[in-house]
Formats: sequence, C-alpha cells, structure tokens
Amino acid sequence: MSFELYIGRRYLRAKQKQAFVSLITILSIAGVMVGVMALIVVIAVMTGFDADLKARILGGQSQVMLMRHGGEFFDYRAVLAKVEKAAGVKAATPFIVTQAMLRSKSGAAGVVIRGIDPTTAGSVMTTLAQVTLPTMSSTESAQQAFPSEPGIVLGKGLARNLGVIEGDRIYLISAHGMLSPIGHLPAMKQFKVTGFFQSGMYEYDQTFAFIHINDAQRMLRIGDSVTGIDIRVDDIYAARTIAEKIISELGFPYWARDWMQMNQNLFRALKMERWVMAIILILIVLVAAFNIASSLIMLVMGKTRDIAILKAMGATNRSIRKIFVFNGMVIGAIGTFLGLCLGLLLCFLLKHYDIYELTGDIYYFTTTLPVKVEILWILGIISAAMVICFLATLYPARQAAKLDPVEAIRYG
Repeated sequence: MSFELYIGRRYLRAKQKQAFVSLITILSIAGVMVGVMALIVVIAVMTGFDADLKARILGGQSQVMLMRHGGEFFDYRAVLAKVEKAAGVKAATPFIVTQAMLRSKSGAAGVVIRGIDPTTAGSVMTTLAQVTLPTMSSTESAQQAFPSEPGIVLGKGLARNLGVIEGDRIYLISAHGMLSPIGHLPAMKQFKVTGFFQSGMYEYDQTFAFIHINDAQRMLRIGDSVTGIDIRVDDIYAARTIAEKIISELGFPYWARDWMQMNQNLFRALKMERWVMAIILILIVLVAAFNIASSLIMLVMGKTRDIAILKAMGATNRSIRKIFVFNGMVIGAIGTFLGLCLGLLLCFLLKHYDIYELTGDIYYFTTTLPVKVEILWILGIISAAMVICFLATLYPARQAAKLDPVEAIRYG
C-alpha cells in the first residue's frame, strides 16, 4: 500500500475534536446515496412506462403501414405477396379503414372502422389474436337457410359508451351509401357484437371497431380492393429501414410509415421528460459534491501542519493531491454503492409488489408502476456520480498541494 492511500485512510477516521468534519462527511455520503438512488428509481420507472407504452401501442397497431397515393389498392394481393417475401418482414395483412357511426339502443358514437382479415390480422397485431368475426359474405354463410349475422369487435371503452354486451345487435351507418331519386342514402347494416378488445390506449379503446374485411368492402362498395397493408417486422427498431426497402422495390405510387413516425410526438415527449428528470436529479448529486468539497476544505484546514511535515519529509505536490482525491473518491464511492443497492432494492419492490397503485382514470393503460432496469442507464448513473465526486475533490486537493511547508509549520 502506498503511503498516500495509508494517510488518506487515516484522515477518513476523524478524531473526537474533528467530529464536525466527520458529520459533513456522513452528510456527503448520504447526499450522493439519495441522488443515485432517486436517479435509478426514476429512470427505471420512466423506462418502464416507455416500454409498456410501446408494447401496448404495437399490440393494437402495425409496425409498418403501407399505403397507396390516390386511394385503394386494386392489386393488393400481388403487392401483399411481394411484401411477405421482403427481408425482415414477419407477417402482413390487408386492411380497410373508414369513419362511420354506430347506433345501439342506448346511444350512438362516431367511430373508426377497420376491416380486417381475421386469419392474418392476429399475426400482425396481438390485440386481434383472439378476434372472431363471422361474415355474411362468406360462401358458407350465404348457403345457409339462416345465414349468420356479420360480427363486430368493439373497444371496451366504446362498448361502455354504447351500453352493449356480447351478443347485442348494433347498427353501422356509413356515408358511403347509394344515390336514389330522393338523394344520397347512407349505408346501414346490422352487426352482432362478437367480442371486445382492450389495447390499454384510451383513444383506441374509445374509437376503434373491427369488422370482417369482406363486410367492409360490401358496405363501402369498393369491390376487391383495400385501403392498405399492415406489416409486422422482425426488429421493431429496424422498421424504418425495412419500410424504405419495400418502397424502393414497389416504387411510386406506394408509400409507408413506421410505428415511430406514427407516434413520434408521444415518444419524443417521453424521451424529453426522462432526460429532464435525470438532469433535475443530478442536481442532488451536485449538492452532495459541494458537501464533499466543503468537508475536504475543512480537512485541509485541520491538517495544515501534517501536510507541511509531509512536504518537508519529501512528499511531492502530486502525492498530497492524491491523498485528498482519494478521500473524496472514497466518500463518493461509498455513497454511490449505497445508492445503487437501495435503488435496485426499491425497483425490485416496486416491480414485484403493489406498493403504489396508480389511478385508473389518469393512467389508463396501467395501474401499477412499470419498472425496467437497463444496465446502460445504471452504468451511466454510476459514472456520472463518480465523475462529479472526482471534480469536487480537485479544488481542495490543489489547495492542499499549494501549501508552503515553512509557513505552515511556523504558523500552523
């Protein structure tokens, strides 16, 4: 062990007459500990919110949406075959989207209707994996004496607003009707509620309804065409690259948007909020760093004679600086380690026990704090705390090294 480390360890053990310095040291350790703990917990919760929100959005929304300039796909089957063969594409399904009105015995609501193919939609959007949508336009239904009614799947929030349960009948009213001698007549069709979905996103569950793609084509009178193609990819973070490759292969008039473009404002706001919270909490560590600097300055003032004797015995300025940098780094390391342990413990408790329950009216998609600890964030927090503590030691260490041993011994 070098003599710098030996003396640094001795200085950490304050004597009885230096109890005030020892108290400042303890407060410095506590400040670093609280700052690191708060940073770990807040960043873990914010990352958990971000991941949970992404999972819920992607559960009810495709990762890439392929559209066509000028309207519907009339050759969508050929395009769908090309898309399914593209590199990085896991699954694809056609869809039709339009706005309409739903009317029940209890009320009415404007909705976004999506016509889907139940056989393939579940492989693209997990929310629709268990969807059952009978359709009158199928050959089997048309041959029955009493063909089954077309089915519709509603968001749970929308179903509550309409006051319907599974098995109820509701009317779908669309502006895409037909011309008659008395003017334009809206299209109206009775559907049977066959199920519900809950994505966890308030806007989706309140405004979306799903019907069979064949029924949507019949109501909109668009023949065998669709609005677009929903695509699921192997790597969600490569969605934009895959979309660009698909467009380059298909060419004009096709265009595509990935899930990050469709929700960029939301995720940008979450990212900004996470960074702002991190900056605010780093200020706690900075306050603790000032405490470290204060305790070291007071230690230098109390050890002036010792420093002078060490320099008179041949200790270099660099050795003196090492002694006090070591003191400050030990304080920072202890505080960081304790903060890391307490932060991870609190994250574990929040994740596995319902310590704090969120209000369902505000946080619609979850009632418990979602916690996700990422190793990169942990390493970043530890590094930031140690760097701040190191910087706090530089000024006191420099002042200690500048002491004149003759003056210090004479007046110390």
